[in-house]
Amino acid sequence: MMSPDSDPDPGLDRSTRAGESGIAAHPGDRLPRVLTLGDASMLIVASVIGSGIFFTPAQVAALLPNAGLILLAWFVGGALSLAGAFTNAELGAMFPRAGGDYVYLREGLHPLAGFLAGWLSFFAIYAGTIAALAVVFAESLAVPFSLSRPGVIGVASCMILVCSLINLRGTRVAAGVNNLTSLAKIAALLAFVCVGPLFGVGSFAPWQDVDAARAVLSPDAGGPWLRFGQALSPILFSYLGWNASVYVASEIKNPERNVPRSLFLGLALCAALYLLINAVYLYALSPAEMVSSVDTGEAAAGALFGSLGGRLVSIFVLVSVVGTLNATVLVGPRIVYAMALDGQFADRAGRVHSGFQTPAVAIGVQAVVSIGLVVFLETFPKALDFTVFGIVLATSADTVVLFVLRRRQPARARPYRAWGYPWVPAIYLAVNLAIGAAIAIGSPREAMTTGILLVVGWLLYLGFARRPAEL
Repeated sequence: MMSPDSDPDPGLDRSTRAGESGIAAHPGDRLPRVLTLGDASMLIVASVIGSGIFFTPAQVAALLPNAGLILLAWFVGGALSLAGAFTNAELGAMFPRAGGDYVYLREGLHPLAGFLAGWLSFFAIYAGTIAALAVVFAESLAVPFSLSRPGVIGVASCMILVCSLINLRGTRVAAGVNNLTSLAKIAALLAFVCVGPLFGVGSFAPWQDVDAARAVLSPDAGGPWLRFGQALSPILFSYLGWNASVYVASEIKNPERNVPRSLFLGLALCAALYLLINAVYLYALSPAEMVSSVDTGEAAAGALFGSLGGRLVSIFVLVSVVGTLNATVLVGPRIVYAMALDGQFADRAGRVHSGFQTPAVAIGVQAVVSIGLVVFLETFPKALDFTVFGIVLATSADTVVLFVLRRRQPARARPYRAWGYPWVPAIYLAVNLAIGAAIAIGSPREAMTTGILLVVGWLLYLGFARRPAEL
């Protein structure tokens, strides 16, 4: 009988575990390299394009009720994510291991910093995102199926379990699902972008409303930069997943080359689609109409093509959310898996299933935590701010590590060097911290929750840090 505690198939070829550059993988990592550049790029597309592009534009429009400012905010969000990708590309190529932020901060700063990064990434970012996506899926079914609040929680929990089982069956199986859903998303969104302006009923007249822009940018508007920073919170949530490939670097073939490439290919495609989709939204709806909509995608399709268009978008949203949920479930367990290899999480979480070659225990831990967050956070907006604040902290810390390693280890092999160093990473860090401050002011409860998580993580570190890993 196959067991998650067993060693993987001894006949499995792991001769390339160290990668072609000779940069060593973790000696205890038994996950096989099975992901190609295409798989890694589609993993990013599957991770990024989920529900955010349909639900968050209304929140952006509420803060920035002008077409030009809305598109500018989405452009800035994409540019910020790209700047972060430059940092993660260098670090991911240097450390082609499972774990992402956890590995970078552990190697570049201190084991405590790595532990807190892993703890925060796993609980506040990945488990939080899984909870948010599952709730979005369940709430989309609440009206047609008359689901009560317990019913929504039950459906969301079942979706988490189904995606966890898919990922348990094998990384190639999960990657195949990601590739299929990603290609479907790209095709459907391109069709919407092309068909909407050509055959739909809309207008560019709202784009000429400069009075709304003046009102937002006026010093009397209550802090225009604060509003812009708060508008970036839902946008950054929509870009969440742009660094997905760095967490599974130990399973990517030739990671020193393919991790950076996957970041740029996947993110560039997502950013272009987001700008085009928002342009179509603003052709179909005014900013005021966007604010009054719950699902902007459905409202825009309804305005362009009638009720049939709205229903088709509703179905697409469900499929898109499932694809993103599956991709996020794939990535998250690699964090606690990497921590377990270093003795900073329960040893069993670092074991690989003998038949499926997946971190089965880590997948199970993530499922339990995510379902717990579904019950605790209850609604999508709460999960959104809780998650984005964690992203801001983690990606800011990554950028600090980039500067530290450039100074401490200038001669270390770097298969890729961050473009625009030091200015682009410095600007990214400064803007990221400003966004974090805006979120903390606008959503103090969620920011405080993240702070409590860090304190709990520090207490747990005291128990795990000196315990030897069981490899």
